Amino acid sequence: MKKLLLLFFLLVMMSESRAQTPVVVDKEKLFDLYQAQRYAEAGEYLKGIYGSENSDVKILTQVGYCFLMGGNYPEAEKFYVKAYSIQPQNLPVLFSLGSINTRRGNHEKARNYYGEIVKLDSNNFSVYKLLANLYSHKDSMRLVYLLKANKLNPGDGDVAGDLAEIHAVYQNYEKAYQVIDIALKADSENLVLQRAKLPIANQLKKYKEVILSGERLLRDLIDAGVVKDVAKAYYYTQDYQKAINLFKKLEALNMQNEATLYFTSLSYRALKNYPQATAYTIKTIAEAISPNTSSYYGLLGMVYQENNKLDLALAAYKKGLQFKANPTLFYRMGILYDTKLGKSKTALHYYNQYLRNKPDVTDEKEEIEYTKARIARLALASTD
Repeated sequence: MKKLLLLFFLLVMMSESRAQTPVVVDKEKLFDLYQAQRYAEAGEYLKGIYGSENSDVKILTQVGYCFLMGGNYPEAEKFYVKAYSIQPQNLPVLFSLGSINTRRGNHEKARNYYGEIVKLDSNNFSVYKLLANLYSHKDSMRLVYLLKANKLNPGDGDVAGDLAEIHAVYQNYEKAYQVIDIALKADSENLVLQRAKLPIANQLKKYKEVILSGERLLRDLIDAGVVKDVAKAYYYTQDYQKAINLFKKLEALNMQNEATLYFTSLSYRALKNYPQATAYTIKTIAEAISPNTSSYYGLLGMVYQENNKLDLALAAYKKGLQFKANPTLFYRMGILYDTKLGKSKTALHYYNQYLRNKPDVTDEKEEIEYTKARIARLALASTD
């Protein structure tokens, strides 16, 4: 019995001796790994020295940080979760766990961790900013968190820009303008905010401000959004030629759209230049119509045809041809008149139209061969 007690005492002493043996970290090696930004290797190195069963929060967060910076999020989470289990109210640990889950797309878990920070520190600007980014632009919670973040730090450009964007969506242009205006007072050289302010100022009819600020921005960089906003301001102040000149800059850069072409047309009309107004109205209509519209009508016609609603099918095909001379539509109409309605002459007309509109010889090889064969057959039948 005495021998057993002696053996047990020696084992305890040896265990305590090992526990008291200090862990030696090669600080120079670790520094070199940090300097070279080889964080994943640094994490593996520290993990090898300290092991996975360590319960020192400082060590756990150090290893977790290395894995986090190295992009090994699952391993980083393991260490931070263990640190969290020991100190659940540790703000840096909660921020790190929120960040890890955000990067991994686990937004619900990230919200939970950030939510715990809010309970501990309801005036933490950073956490509201992070929470806002975890919600879509259509989610009302994004607005809630942006409002809180903006109240705590109205000079933050990122928050101000995002908040102003939501206000603008809801047509609260005065609020959007004020949010950006306050942020610009804190950072007057913020070009992102300067650009974001222009369309809002246009909505509030602050046209002179748009022109002054926008022209200043355009001295250094041709930005399509700025050009459009300044051009619209010129249009609204009845300086139509300057508006046209700017809208044509967008055209030269192939950055025009339906709205810019429309305003160009309106400007020419105001100057009584009717030929150009006509040309740009036609361009506006063309820009407004999807290049796939004729194909959509082709699909609609096929659905009607397969459902034996032949009159509706023909109407859909003809409607599609109003948007574009689509070879496939001519082919479908030829087939319909040929096989369903028994009108050979009309079918022959559409088969010829199909070939004249140059269908793709690779993608429509079988259709082309069939059409040529049917044309020959129908032409022969008409001479009999």
